[in-house]
Amino acid sequence: MLQFYHYTFQTFHIALILFNVLGWIPRPTARLNLITLVATGLSWTVLGAFYGLGYCPLTDWHYGVLERLGRYNLPVSYIAFLIEEIWSIRIATATADWITGTTYALALLASVLRNIKIRQTLP
Repeated sequence: MLQFYHYTFQTFHIALILFNVLGWIPRPTARLNLITLVATGLSWTVLGAFYGLGYCPLTDWHYGVLERLGRYNLPVSYIAFLIEEIWSIRIATATADWITGTTYALALLASVLRNIKIRQTLP
């Protein structure tokens, strides 16, 4: 059952990351994309004020499952975890944070601009 939870968290988390990065492109999902990006940013900052900057409940819950499966010494960053899982490369936390932060900022900017453009074209 724990393996099921692991794969469920991994699938959902990767899907959310991809949606955050690319969901602004299709017009029908642009507004929802902006909402999920804002929610992600609030998690990292508001919840981060209590649990540590960059806190993500999905990562926390997923890591709990992985620890119950006997996996320890997991990277702080979920992006670092994915890079290690996929390519067997452990990257520095600062590098993972830079990749995550830069990608997030670009996606948020793109989403805001896309939503403004959509709003301007509405009758």
